[in-house]
Amino acid sequence: MKLINNTNDTKVFALGGLGEVGKNMYCIMTGNELIITDVGITFPSDDMPGVDYIIPDFTFLKKNESKIKALFITHGHEDHIGGIPFLLQAVNVPAIYCPNQAAGLIRKKLEDRSINYKNLFVYDENTKVKFKTMTVEFVRTTHSIPDSHGIIVHTPNGTIVTTGDFKFDLTPIGPMANIHKLANIGTRGVSLLLSDSTNALNEGMSTSESKVDAALSHIFMKHDSRIIIATFASNIYRLKHIIDTCKRNNRKVAIFGRSMENNIEISLNSGYIKHKEIFVTPEEANNLPPNEVCLLCTGSQGEPLAALSRIANNSHRQIKLQDDDVVIFSSSAIPGNALSISRIINKLYLQGVKVYTNTSLNDVHTSGHGNKEELKLMLRLIKPKYFMPFHGEHRMLKSHADLAIECGMPKENTFILENGDVLSLRKGIIKKDKPIQAGDVYVDGNRIGEIGNVVMRERKTMSNDGIVVVIANIDTANKKLVMSPNITTRGFVLIQENLELLKEIEDEASNIINNRLKVNCIFNDIKNDLITNLASFIYEKTGRYPIILPIMNDVKKTTNNN
Repeated sequence: MKLINNTNDTKVFALGGLGEVGKNMYCIMTGNELIITDVGITFPSDDMPGVDYIIPDFTFLKKNESKIKALFITHGHEDHIGGIPFLLQAVNVPAIYCPNQAAGLIRKKLEDRSINYKNLFVYDENTKVKFKTMTVEFVRTTHSIPDSHGIIVHTPNGTIVTTGDFKFDLTPIGPMANIHKLANIGTRGVSLLLSDSTNALNEGMSTSESKVDAALSHIFMKHDSRIIIATFASNIYRLKHIIDTCKRNNRKVAIFGRSMENNIEISLNSGYIKHKEIFVTPEEANNLPPNEVCLLCTGSQGEPLAALSRIANNSHRQIKLQDDDVVIFSSSAIPGNALSISRIINKLYLQGVKVYTNTSLNDVHTSGHGNKEELKLMLRLIKPKYFMPFHGEHRMLKSHADLAIECGMPKENTFILENGDVLSLRKGIIKKDKPIQAGDVYVDGNRIGEIGNVVMRERKTMSNDGIVVVIANIDTANKKLVMSPNITTRGFVLIQENLELLKEIEDEASNIINNRLKVNCIFNDIKNDLITNLASFIYEKTGRYPIILPIMNDVKKTTNNN
């Protein structure tokens, strides 16, 4: 496909969110104006030790900082707002526009990191933001959090619609999606649609949130025992109807998990969740009859340090399981977490606890993302000329593109892209443009982007095989090893149970050093010999490859002539 590069074109690209469900970040640039939609994070997998978050690569934005006009937020989930503190540390963002619920979550996030940012503006469905070359407006959608919106960008080269996360729930807990406005936008003409692909592999329509509400209410009425519910802290509508159900059933609510506490507090302050009077402390909950208590906690994905895992393992300081407890997993397994969840469920069953999970008989969870028929409805309403599926792994993007073709769109008008790929829109015609830099940036505490592949490999090795430290005192003047090296380990073997092995490692290290000293006394050469040869020796003995860390001390020998 011919590449084009014209400053008058409108360029559309993703810095995150393509080929993945996470760290969503999409950009539209016309001339010298650039707007950003969402800045999310992804949480690291188990094979990424020491990494706290994964964020998009901001290199392109740093190089084009003067063009940035504003950041627009579709809703307040972490994969859409979690990267904001890191973006503000990297570039100047003149303004952030976000819906009300997201504003509270963002303010809390910036406060926690001591970031003082003044230009945070709240929009609603009637807001319009005008720039020199682009105008931005909003349309209400339905998701698992209040105030979710799609974003419409009018450019000189055509209208671009970004759906954000959405479903079409005809009996939602909150307001319905504004289907009439979506249809009106489609009637006016849309050049390009970017649409949520999370559930593009799922047939039919997603389950209504009201069915979940009914299922949870049934469980509450059925049991007089204590109820423990684990769900996503970010699913504000689920939290709302759990609390409403507790109110109807005269149960007090105790909250466990920092993210859960923060989201409840923000939702109470903004009015999305009511009945502040029913919340109690864990200590107060322990002194109430079981039929008057509901424990709302994190840990629906089997996270080892989350509240539910600690309760299941009998390691929670405040909560101990009781024989007639009822535990509800009001969630679905995120890919990769199924095994962890199964372990927790098994531990709960072993302790005689009644467990409810989401099944065809128990609708205790539903997704906030639309299935195939809902995605088709969005395509029919918007009627775009071109289509770019986003927010999904490649297989989801491919399935969504196929749905667009089923709805009558020419295959050549669908674009399954990767992060960094660029579409150029010129007077309603789209072509591929030169790609830009995009990728993953690892965040380790306060360090951003300092964790390369070498560091990751070393951390994986350390987490699996440990580290062996070799401390050697060398008389460089006489090219002699003063004494046998001192061997210390972390995460490799238990010292008291492996004294003989450690003595063998010590002797082998001595031999390696002495052999090198016969040739020269260059510390770097000694270290390289130790890293290479000692690693092979240890592998032959144990089948493991620990990190070898040599420490060389130069000891100057002196002669006493007294």
